[in-house]
Amino acid sequence: MTTVIICDDRRNVRESLTRVMTAVPGVTRIDTVSSGDELLARYGRSPAEVVLIGTQRAVAAGVEATRRLVGAHPQANVIVFGAPDDAGSISAAIAGGARGYLRWDATRTELVAALAHTLSSSSVPAPRPSSDTGVRLTEREMQVLRGMSQGKSNGQIGRELYLSEDTVKTHARRLFRKLGVRDRAQAVAHGFRRGLVS
Repeated sequence: MTTVIICDDRRNVRESLTRVMTAVPGVTRIDTVSSGDELLARYGRSPAEVVLIGTQRAVAAGVEATRRLVGAHPQANVIVFGAPDDAGSISAAIAGGARGYLRWDATRTELVAALAHTLSSSSVPAPRPSSDTGVRLTEREMQVLRGMSQGKSNGQIGRELYLSEDTVKTHARRLFRKLGVRDRAQAVAHGFRRGLVS
């Protein structure tokens, strides 16, 4: 039995995500709230395995909701979703305790995959110990990570770097391995958390 809480002040966003969530195998309850206060009250009464929180440029509500929820409930698995070019909000949310990131326009497949990764383990991987700050990414791996943080597809990254899509995928797999992550969302989250991208 898997439960999800969606927090965003935009009704259309909450409704759209709810429709997608109903297609995820194993999700048995989806609650929606429109503010951080509602989220804290709802989570306090009925914790969920995953919390999706929206961030918006120049609107601190999503970042603040993340910070308050994780501060009160450190075990909360928060995934933030926002505009791919809104690095400031995403970075602040990650710093505030979010454990993953999705673009607001993520495809159904990407959203389902992110939820599946989260639900397949007891929690989303937490920040790795500081002892691995010596991880060294090649310039190409950094370029691929920056492209991912901007919400670009492997094909788009490849065109910008004059690389084939398969080559971009190879670099992506290597950087995933070095960062100890399983997918793009986690790579971007770790990248923001470590200051590799901004």
